[in-house]
Parts: sequence; C-alpha cells; structure tokens
Amino acid sequence: MEPRVVRADNAGLFTLDGTRTHLLGRRRMVVIDPGPESAAHRDRLLSVLASGGAQEVRILVTHDHPDHAGGVASLADALAESGVDVRVRASPLSSLAERESLPFMPLEEGDEVPTDVGRLRALETPGHTRDHLAFHWSGGNALFAGDLLLGEGSTAWVGSYAGCVADYLQSLLRIETLQVRRILPAHGPPIDDPHEAIGRYREHRLRRIGQVREAVGSSPGATIGELVDRVYGPELPPGLRDGAAWSVRAILDHLGERPFPHDGPDGEG
Repeated sequence: MEPRVVRADNAGLFTLDGTRTHLLGRRRMVVIDPGPESAAHRDRLLSVLASGGAQEVRILVTHDHPDHAGGVASLADALAESGVDVRVRASPLSSLAERESLPFMPLEEGDEVPTDVGRLRALETPGHTRDHLAFHWSGGNALFAGDLLLGEGSTAWVGSYAGCVADYLQSLLRIETLQVRRILPAHGPPIDDPHEAIGRYREHRLRRIGQVREAVGSSPGATIGELVDRVYGPELPPGLRDGAAWSVRAILDHLGERPFPHDGPDGEG
C-alpha cells in the first residue's frame, strides 16, 4: 500500500509547492504532519480518513513549525467529535507537549506506532529543529523525513539553535545507514535515490561551512550581513535573507568563531 498524500495550499520559498501531509493505513491510520491551520486542508484530510474507514488515528508530527503542526488541534478535535480514537504524537521537546488541550503522547527514540500496514519507528533527527523526528516504515522500505531533506534542491534550512549544524550532519549519516528505497519529505516530490540525495545535502552543508570559514578568515570583523553577501552572493532572493543569516550564525557557532545568539529563531539558545 502506498501512502496517500494531501498537499496544503501554502506554497512558498521555504515550503516549495506546499506541505505534504502523508496518510498511511486504513482503519488504523497515521497522519504525518497535518500541515498549516487551514480549514480546506483539514477537510481534505478528513475526507481521506473517512473514505478509508479510519477508527484509530495517530497524528505524527515531525517538528512543531506551523507549516507542519499548525493544523494539529483542529484536525484532532474534528476526529474526536466524529468518534475516532485520536492521539497526537511528537517529540517530548515539541511545544505541542505543553498544550493541555491536545490528546498528546510523547514519541521517544525507537518508539513504534502501529498501523494496519506495518509499524513506523520514530528516529530522533535533530538539526532543522531540536525536536525533529523522522519515521521509518520498514514494511514500505521508506522514510518519512519531514524537513530533514526536501524533494528538490540541495539544502534544508539549518540555523535554529546552538549545535544544530553538527546535529544535522549526524542525522544525515544516521538515515543513510537505513538504506531505504524511498524518502518521503514534507516539501517536494519523493526522493527515489536516497543515497545520492543524502550525499548531495551533506556536500552542500560542508561546502557552506567551508565558505563561511574562508569568509571569516579573510575578514575576521565582518558583520553577519557582510558574511551573507560573501557566502550567498547577489542571487540570494530577498525572502531568504533572514534564513541565510541564521544559517551563517549557526555555522559560526559550529566553527567556534562566535556563540549562537540566545534569542535564536526558536526562542532557545
């Protein structure tokens, strides 16, 4: 059985063609990343769930960014009102764990979530965020990767907390050992050559680290903005500039050049 995909109408520079919500199972189903708060997207998900006769639904969240988790409460409420046994499952580090109104159950490393087409195993894959999880579906030889990799291009945003660059590189190494046949990201099409894609993402990140190291070496007193200009060049779209600045900050922290700001984009050190 192939996972079903419902794509949210939130295309953009960071989301590509929109957040892809994956659904797996029939009566015992999982919904992976319910997407943004959108009545239209929620209703499409409910339609797919109803068509499969879902009686037990586990909403799995790879991380708590709003394009992935914004719609979790409204979907959970609608399912509960229709009599479905529903739980929201994410990392205990997720901000969702603090929302008392949610039927929340934490997912730890190695925890398994059953469906009627096999089990999904939670893997801690920090880097994009501290709370990031991926889900390994051994029965389908596939990995639901969230924002660890995207279906297009060679980079995912890494710049949200101190140590995120090292975590991200380690997470790439970790999923490479799974040797899955297919990776299903939350943005962009499926990845049918995981080995090539993981290598491409790793090489891109290492190249960026080298570029920042070189830029700092030649201009030790350069501001973040000046480093962004040198590393990314004039072709950087204006809408990506803030993200690039946080990525540079994260690489400087990784290199031991400058500590990551305590008021980082996640509100964490």
